[in-house]
Amino acid sequence: MSNDNLYNEPNNESKLKMFLKKKNIVISVQRYLIDALGIMAQGLFASLLIGTILNTMGKKFGITFLSETVWPICSQMTGAAIGVSVAYGLKAPPLVLFASTITGTAGNALGGPAGAFCAALLGAEFGKLVSKETKIDIIVTPAVTIIIGVLVGTAVGPAIGAFMTATGEFIMYATTLRPFLMGILVSVVVGIVLTLPISSAALCMMLSLSGIAGGAATAGCCAHMVGFAFLSFKENGWGGIAAQGLGTSMLQMPNLVRNPKCWIPAVIVSAITGPMATIVFQMENSPMGSGMGTSGLVGIIETITTMGGGIKMWLGILLLYIIIPAVLTPIIGKIMRKIGWIKDGDLQLDLV
Repeated sequence: MSNDNLYNEPNNESKLKMFLKKKNIVISVQRYLIDALGIMAQGLFASLLIGTILNTMGKKFGITFLSETVWPICSQMTGAAIGVSVAYGLKAPPLVLFASTITGTAGNALGGPAGAFCAALLGAEFGKLVSKETKIDIIVTPAVTIIIGVLVGTAVGPAIGAFMTATGEFIMYATTLRPFLMGILVSVVVGIVLTLPISSAALCMMLSLSGIAGGAATAGCCAHMVGFAFLSFKENGWGGIAAQGLGTSMLQMPNLVRNPKCWIPAVIVSAITGPMATIVFQMENSPMGSGMGTSGLVGIIETITTMGGGIKMWLGILLLYIIIPAVLTPIIGKIMRKIGWIKDGDLQLDLV
């Protein structure tokens, strides 16, 4: 073989890269912790979270069909929904996508949402590797997907679930011991996570974050969502209020990459409302509502469901989740505009 052929023929490493590219397998933080984790949240929303809302409505208004029929099915299908959403986020072919209902279910049963995520992710990636590589693809592809996914769910699901639960319990315990400092930390971190292209809802669900730590997390989410909505009112008007206040502050991520200083007002407000939530109003929330904020009003609905009502709760919702972020964030933003840290157009969204 000539030297020219040696240089022209791809080596084993190049062949592997070409094969992975052909299978659309990208081993990266972007693909796994941003794309897949972000889309996993939609699986949670479309099953457990919407089921919880319908269950609450059913109980409040006496609609037994919602609370006794729809809710149990939504709860039971959470793992399957996570599995499909993760496989979809990984751009899996149909047979892998459909088989992921099994891997997600297995992972969820053994390790909760975190277990479902890991089982579905690895099952889907291995399923993609063998997809359309044999003449009996209809057997091999789903079989590999299911076997790998269930093995992962069985082997690491309980450990992952236990670790995430223990971490969440530690955060909640620490918040009860140091409500001021932990109120700031939880509120700021979860608010930032909500705005980043990853899922705060999935994170809080994996951690089973509830109690006053859940209330601080909700305060942080609202500080970012409502805060950015009103901070950028000059650029985006009422459309921006709806898109960010009821949708997500993640829409601002491209602008924050260009000018990270735009993040400062929301972070400051979250550091204020977090300890107010833990100390003054003692706000509480469920794991499903903790990472949602005002998105679809889910965080507020879950707060009401968790706390059950009362003047203190309603004052906390109005002040911490809506009024303070809506008023204080633009004030801080105005100061930053005057000193040139934020310029006109820095927060413009493409809402068309």
